[in-house]
Amino acid sequence: MALLVLISVAIWLAVIYYPEPKLHLIACDVGQGDAILAVYGKTQILVDGGPNNRVLDCLSNNLPFWDREIELVILTHPQTDHYTGLIEVFRRYTINKLLANPIDSGAQAYQVLKDVVGGSGTEVVYPTSGMVIRLGLMHLDILHPSDALISSKSIAKSDSLSAKVLGTRTTAEDPNDFSIVAILTLGKFDALLTGDIGPAISDLVAEKLAVRLPLTIEYIKVPHHGSKNGLSSYLLNASDPEIAVISAGKNNRYGHPHQEVLEMLSGYELRVLRTDEMGDVEVITDGKSWLIE
Repeated sequence: MALLVLISVAIWLAVIYYPEPKLHLIACDVGQGDAILAVYGKTQILVDGGPNNRVLDCLSNNLPFWDREIELVILTHPQTDHYTGLIEVFRRYTINKLLANPIDSGAQAYQVLKDVVGGSGTEVVYPTSGMVIRLGLMHLDILHPSDALISSKSIAKSDSLSAKVLGTRTTAEDPNDFSIVAILTLGKFDALLTGDIGPAISDLVAEKLAVRLPLTIEYIKVPHHGSKNGLSSYLLNASDPEIAVISAGKNNRYGHPHQEVLEMLSGYELRVLRTDEMGDVEVITDGKSWLIE
């Protein structure tokens, strides 16, 4: 009898936590940083982990307590406001696969992350433009960085291993320019995830979108927290989104989002959603239509 009760409870909990075949795309309020959680049924993708452990609250609020497995984590680039929270994520969850570029960081916290990932058994993949990753009905199209950029703008470390681990290459370039940029797709809903790319890479991504017409982008994560050194008008024109999400800390010392970017966005018929104003920003879609939670 007790076993039947436990089974019934488990079924009802599953119904509560996995109630519908819809994608929940949550820009987590982690302060001045980035963390985006995509949840579709029992499949989760976490893009970046923010500058602190607030990402754990976002995971707890949006995943069932018994689900300690995340199918895919993406670290767009090795800067503290994107990776620090991932240290505890890797300690507390089983991560099946990590997508990260091979650029290293000398920061002590990044060395801690490297050790934690190395001891986790997680598969590490270096994504490059043209790669497609499928997770059930969702898929990720990688737009950036390219093999050519990585090989020409970074150098392999002499002590790096042949196995794919974090931090095997060094560069004198801005690490933002190596940010992983991808389109997350479910049905006809496409979300452009941009990391911290600057205007030059923003224009390069726009060129890649232009050759994909009539592809439509419904959702764009505004690059670099709304910095004026992020989103370009070319990318905004090429993507022509309906939703623009800005992840930034309230009253942050950088002045993000910058007024210039807000004015650029105001010239388009789209919804601008900001974590510094709304907290977690959640968009729900069935692959056809979308709504803001």
